[in-house]
Amino acid sequence: MQPGPITCYRHITRRRITHLHLLPPKIKSKYLSSWFASTSDIKKTDPRHTSRLIIKMGIAHEARKLGLPLMNVVRFKGMPILEQLFLEEKLLRTSSDNWCIVNDGTSTPSVVMGLSGKASELLELGFVLRDEVPVIRRFTGGGTVIVDHGTIFVTLICNKDDVLGVQPYPRSIMSWSGLLYGQVFRGIGDFQLRENDYVFGDRKFGGNAQSITKNRWIHHTSFLWDYEVKNMAYLKLPARAPEYRLERDHNEFICRMKEYLSRSLFVEKTTEALETHFSLQPMNSETIGAVHEGGFVHTTSLLTKQELKDALASSLESIAHSS
Repeated sequence: MQPGPITCYRHITRRRITHLHLLPPKIKSKYLSSWFASTSDIKKTDPRHTSRLIIKMGIAHEARKLGLPLMNVVRFKGMPILEQLFLEEKLLRTSSDNWCIVNDGTSTPSVVMGLSGKASELLELGFVLRDEVPVIRRFTGGGTVIVDHGTIFVTLICNKDDVLGVQPYPRSIMSWSGLLYGQVFRGIGDFQLRENDYVFGDRKFGGNAQSITKNRWIHHTSFLWDYEVKNMAYLKLPARAPEYRLERDHNEFICRMKEYLSRSLFVEKTTEALETHFSLQPMNSETIGAVHEGGFVHTTSLLTKQELKDALASSLESIAHSS
């Protein structure tokens, strides 16, 4: 009898694990994913490239056997948030795969507003202009955040038919994501989903935004693993705020995730939670391709200095008329 796609791995890997076919499916899939990730830098000219391709085929085989859809996983360290948003929008609209993107921090502190956000209503524009803080209007809805090296970004881009029980509506997606992260934070703090925010008790540490197309949706989260108190001065108190906020200022409303768990443990637990819904396939970031190629027109934009000045002038004019 010819060895199956899993049993043959013990002949091509140099690990001291034999009888891989006897492992539980979840552990086996996780092991293969880890092994594939460790070979991501092997060049195609390397003889071992064939083995890597067999491993990749095995992951797909296991996914089909377990009835789990595939999800590509790509990780970045310090990717500029504008580039990340460009990439996410392109993958949402031009790819047919499921994706998880994890970006550990962004290189420059930046303000990110939702698609319908108005800078004059949401930002302390005098401070923003003085400190030359980049302001981005993203392609998804949601509120306004200040992000920096202490922010961990997790993005899920899914085909609507690949997540059982989830309808392509904000509330359904939010409910599912709340259960997903409930697995991640089980036994850690008093985790809850409250009015579209992830909180420990009554203090927010994760803000969410979504966009839904005909056949796909994106749910992305900015997790406050850490933050600079001084950066909160760039944000006004929003006119529309969740009830549980109780008019608290930013520093009384939010908390640091690092007080509850490490960065690495968070990523590990998130991966484990996703493995209950998908068969994860690690990908090298370089394989995604240049995000600016192909003539794709992004909705996400970086506001110009003149746009910010005009917004400040409009805000001051409104104040003058109301007084």
